[in-house]
Amino acid sequence: MEMNNDQRIVLTLDAGGTNFVFSAIQNCKNILEPIHISANADNLDLCLKNIADGFRQLQKQLTEKAVAISFAFPGPADYPNGIIGDLGNLPAFRGGVALGPYLEEQFALPVFINNDGNLYAYGEALKGYLPFVNNALTESGNPKQFKNLVGITLGTGFGAGIVHDGNLLIGDNSNAAEVWLFRDIHDPSRNMEESISIRAIQKSYADESGLLSTDYSPKDIFDIAQGQKEGNSKAAVKAFEQMGKALGEAIANLSTIIDGVVVVGGGLAGAHSLFMPSVIEAMNASYHWGNNENPRLATANYNLENTEDFKRFLKGKHTQIRIPGSDKTIAYDPEKRIGVGVSKLGASEAIAIGAYIFALNELDKFSI
Repeated sequence: MEMNNDQRIVLTLDAGGTNFVFSAIQNCKNILEPIHISANADNLDLCLKNIADGFRQLQKQLTEKAVAISFAFPGPADYPNGIIGDLGNLPAFRGGVALGPYLEEQFALPVFINNDGNLYAYGEALKGYLPFVNNALTESGNPKQFKNLVGITLGTGFGAGIVHDGNLLIGDNSNAAEVWLFRDIHDPSRNMEESISIRAIQKSYADESGLLSTDYSPKDIFDIAQGQKEGNSKAAVKAFEQMGKALGEAIANLSTIIDGVVVVGGGLAGAHSLFMPSVIEAMNASYHWGNNENPRLATANYNLENTEDFKRFLKGKHTQIRIPGSDKTIAYDPEKRIGVGVSKLGASEAIAIGAYIFALNELDKFSI
């Protein structure tokens, strides 16, 4: 659907373990100054009150009524039914809390809750990176278009969402795209988040530098790698390369099933110049057995943040072939390929847009 001129308003929430940030979205844009309220993560009654108060404060500033509430909230959860499970960073939520039904009773509005990785991918697929790539292909004269997208979030944790031909994949257990549970290629006894996260960068830098612990932030480590801050530059570079290798393996596994554009966002995405080459190297690696060698993936894989790679990705192998028994031709691009790029919206904006469009699409399903 075209949402740019939709006048309906949806209330959204960015739920963190420390603070809640409330916004009102119209035409895929924030129309009010965001409201910040403490999460009070260890007191359920106060936490629920703060959530309701945040949405009420938004309502008071609006000149027309919102049509829905839609937001990202940490899992585990039964998202379609709005029930939140046992959360690590919001300890007040234990044993199942019916957050969606609670808000529906408070506001007499439909309430939609999703995982942040899901809504991030949804926003990128409908109004972010996927349209950007397809527009660039069209402008280059290449008829190829992509319909599938994997959205990756890199920060405190490692998350993802999957969109197939405009549809968000949630899963029968609200558990699709839980990529953090992939097995860590650097240590198979751990999950992949231990190699793809803020703490992973910090630990890797400390280990490579011989430090017992590190107070360096990922930004500090990035600056050290760039020679802009004093420290062990080789260890800093290695930390991001190690993360890139793990991320490339995770994306390769996803790509064998999803086969679409990949967009990376979140706090660590700004360091893409250090980890993206390792991502693409891992995706373009080979399997070996005996004297045989086969590519890791059936696709050519491109770093869309690299100018030359982006040009080659857009060009592909586009040609015209003749239709047998006819003098007519048809466009043909035989190169199977995947591009990996960095969000141009930013994770927070993509999540808000994803929450907005998801709510309007769900409302429209019931109005048909």
